[in-house]
Amino acid sequence: MIAEWIDRAAASRGDADYLEDAAGGALTFAGLRRATAGWARGLDRAGVAPGAAVALRLPDPLGYATALLGIIGAGRVVVPLDPAAPSAEVSRMLAVAQPQAMVCDPAGGLPGDGLPAGLTVLRPAEALAGDTSQPAGPAGTGGIFLCTSGTTGTPKGILLRDDQIGHVAAAVASHHRLTPADRGYCCLPLFHINAEVVGLLATLSARACLVLDRKFSRREFWPLIEEKRITWINAVPAIITVLAMDPGETGRPGGRVRFIRSASAPLAPSALERFERAFGIPVVETYGMTEAASMITANPLDGPRKAGSVGLPAGAEVRVVPVSGAVDAVGRVQIRGPGVITAYAAGGRPGAIDPDGWLDTGDLGRLDSDGYLFLAGRSDDVINRGGEKIYPREIEDFLLAQEGVSAAAVVAAHDEVLGERPVAYVVPAGSWSPDKLEYALREACEAGLPRAKRPSAFVVVEEMPLGATGKISRRRLRELAAARGVGEE
Repeated sequence: MIAEWIDRAAASRGDADYLEDAAGGALTFAGLRRATAGWARGLDRAGVAPGAAVALRLPDPLGYATALLGIIGAGRVVVPLDPAAPSAEVSRMLAVAQPQAMVCDPAGGLPGDGLPAGLTVLRPAEALAGDTSQPAGPAGTGGIFLCTSGTTGTPKGILLRDDQIGHVAAAVASHHRLTPADRGYCCLPLFHINAEVVGLLATLSARACLVLDRKFSRREFWPLIEEKRITWINAVPAIITVLAMDPGETGRPGGRVRFIRSASAPLAPSALERFERAFGIPVVETYGMTEAASMITANPLDGPRKAGSVGLPAGAEVRVVPVSGAVDAVGRVQIRGPGVITAYAAGGRPGAIDPDGWLDTGDLGRLDSDGYLFLAGRSDDVINRGGEKIYPREIEDFLLAQEGVSAAAVVAAHDEVLGERPVAYVVPAGSWSPDKLEYALREACEAGLPRAKRPSAFVVVEEMPLGATGKISRRRLRELAAARGVGEE
């Protein structure tokens, strides 16, 4: 499927830019087709079998994206790796994926913990060199193999076939109404499913253009959006929240942007409303996961976009299975569809996928009468206070609506009597001092939250521990709370 998309895009829009690097450089559709043919020949010469896995670790976004698509188009399975990951993590990922070859940059070095036996190491220039008249051999089935980024134990391995990622990418392009006239912006990591499917492949499906940026810069963001004539933005809640905090300093877009997309983590309704009020750009909140090749639900571009909801099913079927003792119809969110895996390639939770193909996401949520999904948090994050189940997101949304809070996360701390109690970590906005902010939040919680949901402690931090995709690391916060005895009386 992806190889056909590349050929058709090159035939219809050959000299048009498909990818642009915000720092300079571009790749046309015709250039992508040539690169794909080159990867097919280079992998054949290196003895990498059709359908085999090829690890990818390159620092340059444009080079990374070109290689990723070229390897898939050449009928191999790409294993995207974080170019900045510690050597121990890279070695662990390689052990799970078991690739036949690894593409890396000469300056990037190799994992210090050693490489798997028999692994062929390729440099991009070496792989693409050779006789361009030599036809490639028969292609295999391409795809993406992703590993969870756990720092302990063995990561889960998730294999997404060519047809699965193509199905979801086409669904994204259709929902977002992408056309060849669109120019997207993405600063998300290319080793993550969001940037790969929602960014690269949805853009390829629509034969549009995508601008890749190495990292988000608040002060340079809007000038770049104007300079590159961006029509839609692929973002995460942290970016939207930061932009909404000080719209006066960052400038305002000229009206070309159709929407900004939020994914990878929950977006506080207060941040969504502040952003839309400040910039006049619709925020489309979505929900996805690696096991579903990214997008599962999304708020519509037209029609009601419900703040606090991740929208309607857009890439998969969704159901909520009731949980005993839960309130407000909260249950376990389960999904199935053409883009959803039917088994883990390695690791995975026992019983996570039932015989009918329903995958338990591990998320809790509810469906309203219109079919919109509202997430309540991860099942592992629920706080059990003396038998009462407390969902952190409800407290977090309340805290984020308060003046002086730019980020908030609520985790469980040990309680000798009740078992667990909620503790809030907050990042101050503007010039708020820790003492002033803590006092204001205690007053607000006493007035606006039931006693059981009031955090027993407020920890003011300069920044939250984040993962590569912008999600707050609750595991790290729980470890900090335990180490410091936070919340204990």
